[in-house]
Amino acid sequence: MQRNDLPDARLLQLTVAAVAAIVLWFLLRGLLPEAWRSPGSPQLYLTGVAGVLLLLVPVAFVIAKRGGSGANPVNWFNAHVACSLLGMVLIAIHSGGFLRRPPALLLLTLVALAALGVWARVHGSRRMAATFASKAPGFTVPDTATRDRLRVLIAEKRELLAQLDPQANEGTFSVNLPHFIRSPGLALAYRKLSREESLLLGTRAAVSAKQAWWRPLHMALAWLFVLGVVIHVITVTFFAGYVAGGGPITWWHLRAWGG
Repeated sequence: MQRNDLPDARLLQLTVAAVAAIVLWFLLRGLLPEAWRSPGSPQLYLTGVAGVLLLLVPVAFVIAKRGGSGANPVNWFNAHVACSLLGMVLIAIHSGGFLRRPPALLLLTLVALAALGVWARVHGSRRMAATFASKAPGFTVPDTATRDRLRVLIAEKRELLAQLDPQANEGTFSVNLPHFIRSPGLALAYRKLSREESLLLGTRAAVSAKQAWWRPLHMALAWLFVLGVVIHVITVTFFAGYVAGGGPITWWHLRAWGG
């Protein structure tokens, strides 16, 4: 089966093109019509909506991957990259060039996400491949007390797994979204035991700090962005008066609270 992998060179080209588009827009901003320089104008409002819709594709990718329904993860990843970069450009335009306001933090979060994602793909993936091909010192034989605790942990995991997913194998099982939906209590308990097992084995300590923490940081920034978007949407939709600061409300909204 032929895979449609996104080469590193193409990824870098797309990233440079997105950054160049943002820089070019800021440089030419003064020459654009007033509507494209005024935050809250219908044009910039719709641009922001389009940007957020594109940025929902990476969220859908996470849900599909965790839900076990991502039939073609390569295509999902490619869509995640393309939609993220284009969404970032549209969000930059949506800002209207006013980067001193709190919503500008969302744009900074997107830039950090893009930079971290590119690093992980271009450099981090090579380190991870080398890790799989090496004998990590963190996986050496633990002491007696640790081995005893690991035996208890594995026994507890197998007991939980018999209720959570009887057909699964403890050595290769990973909790995903359907497990959380069907049995949230069991899934959380199993996840807790798995994390304790990783700590006892020193899994994260077996690799460099960059390799160990890039993904948790990437996910934290992504969910921080989602939270920021939700707050922003609620604010401009229901507290339009507060956002406008006494000026005209030029965007679609339901309430003008705070005016």
